[in-house]
Amino acid sequence: MVTDNITQILINWRNGDPEAINQLMPLVYDELRRLARGYLRKQPYHETLQPTVLVHETFLRMVNQQEVSWESRAQFFGLAATLMRRILVDHTREKMAAKRGGGEMRVSLSQADRFNPKTDVNLIALDDSLKELEELNPQHARIVELRYFGGLTIDETAEVMGISHATVERGWSLARAWLRRQIQN
Repeated sequence: MVTDNITQILINWRNGDPEAINQLMPLVYDELRRLARGYLRKQPYHETLQPTVLVHETFLRMVNQQEVSWESRAQFFGLAATLMRRILVDHTREKMAAKRGGGEMRVSLSQADRFNPKTDVNLIALDDSLKELEELNPQHARIVELRYFGGLTIDETAEVMGISHATVERGWSLARAWLRRQIQN
């Protein structure tokens, strides 16, 4: 099973196997690319930030992580979610600065468990709202990051965070409602 292979390769990487990173990339590349394509599909800057570039930048940042004790596939994609979010926000801020505040990168939140169908959200507004949510409830902010940016399931999110399935479901529901209210205001 691929999930088991990924987990074993991550454990090998954690234990210092220099070949593990070369074995890992082919197994996770398609999934990372699928996630990146989904985020960038409706983006006004998709011409300058291709899914391949986003995946490669994410993977390079992951390889440089020194303090990660790799445990599982879900943890790997959780970190990928965090890094993709940072890359997308940084890219958006650069584009906005280049246009002196003009242009906005918008992301469809409908991909994330029908967050708010038909609504595109400014990525900067989402990031700012997530930072605010993180101050109020770090657990809920992490759930959103893993589910939306990482594309993790409820079970995978629970595994990464070390909490129950029911806790993730409640947190996801509450966080979506809170973010929807924040972003619409």
